[in-house]
Amino acid sequence: MTDLTDDGPRSFFGSPRPRLGPAFLIYFHIGVCCLSLVYVAEFYGHLQIIMFDGNRLQWATLNIFPFAIVSILFTFAEFSFGYVLGFYFYTMVLGYLWLVVFSKFHYDHSLAALSAFASALAFILPALFITSPVKQRYVLSARAFERLLLSILIFAAAIATIGVVHNFRLVGVTEIYKFRAELNFPTWLRYAMGVTTNALLPFAFACFFARGQIFRATGVILLLSLFYPITLSKASLFAAFWLLFLALLSRLFEVRGAVVISLLLPTSIGVMLVLLFKVQVLSHSQIAVYFGTVNFRMIALPSIGLDLYSDFFSTHDLTYFCQINFLKSLVSCPYNEPLALLMQRTYQIGNFNASLFATEGIASVGLIAAPAAVLACGLLISLGNRLSCGLPPKFILLSMGMLPQVFLNVPLTIAFLTNGTAIIFLLWYITPRTIFSLDAGKRTAVAS
Repeated sequence: MTDLTDDGPRSFFGSPRPRLGPAFLIYFHIGVCCLSLVYVAEFYGHLQIIMFDGNRLQWATLNIFPFAIVSILFTFAEFSFGYVLGFYFYTMVLGYLWLVVFSKFHYDHSLAALSAFASALAFILPALFITSPVKQRYVLSARAFERLLLSILIFAAAIATIGVVHNFRLVGVTEIYKFRAELNFPTWLRYAMGVTTNALLPFAFACFFARGQIFRATGVILLLSLFYPITLSKASLFAAFWLLFLALLSRLFEVRGAVVISLLLPTSIGVMLVLLFKVQVLSHSQIAVYFGTVNFRMIALPSIGLDLYSDFFSTHDLTYFCQINFLKSLVSCPYNEPLALLMQRTYQIGNFNASLFATEGIASVGLIAAPAAVLACGLLISLGNRLSCGLPPKFILLSMGMLPQVFLNVPLTIAFLTNGTAIIFLLWYITPRTIFSLDAGKRTAVAS
């Protein structure tokens, strides 16, 4: 079993040696993402939300060139919670800077591109480089930590059981939308399932995997898989596969490289499928599901969100954060419905939540002030770096494995409260740092 407490070569005094990150992989990732967006525009152009014009290709290339240079920050930064989110948001903004050149909407594209660029820097800099540890004033004992893991499993099993009472359908991915509208979970149960699948179970899986408890880690994966027929959500379906994918990458690659490959490899597979079966991409159901889920839904749609929100709020009132539920009761708000429903009614693409760049940024304060709002979000994310300081990097990657996709698709407040980011921060803070070194010592002793 690979020791997750070690993540590379160390100096004589035991501290990690400074190493450059995966620069070549990042540049290759940039090229693959742009090519993927070309094919997404080709196959999903009928939705009228993504376009491509070969005559403007040089302008799109020039538009992303300065942002490609920004990727050097990921080469020099050490791994952290913010490193993962920063890279995923970097990919989202990269996609937008490519797409905005072809946008059919009539807002100020130059201002929006500059705002997105500045917002990305405002988020990335604190998320990557504020990593000083927070002193642990409360740390669980080894026995209490074991009880915590057991409690997580019992809680998850209870939530799954209650969920089964409300809904349980084994249907294919292409059929889930026929039944999704019929789901009517109590609010508390929806919140509990979000926290369980995005925070609690990934944390338990990371703990068991890091400590070599493969049987228990497998049990967590099976329990996580049970939430798909309950929620009929693609995120629930692919959660187990995604965590296993990250676990494999963490075994094969240095952790920063694993972060890049976690986006590069799935996107590349979609592009290869297009190159091999171009005519049949949308007519072949399996290929269509993969390309639509990964290249369109996971990679392109968060970038498209910036385009749609920039267009909508160029002609509509800003929210000034009134979309946050507890603020809506305190201040007047120009909108009586969630932003996702506004986007649905305006652009006819279904309920469309978007990332903090679009909601806390563009929708709340507009394009000019968006970088300041995103900077505040980046500072909050850096708290995760500080609270997780001292934990094995690969453990951090696995325990937060579901959160990057959450942050790409929902506002910051929802990611923190409804999807369990705040819980992950608390768990990192109280986790005893010695638990992993003790387990590593036991494995070494047994091997000897």
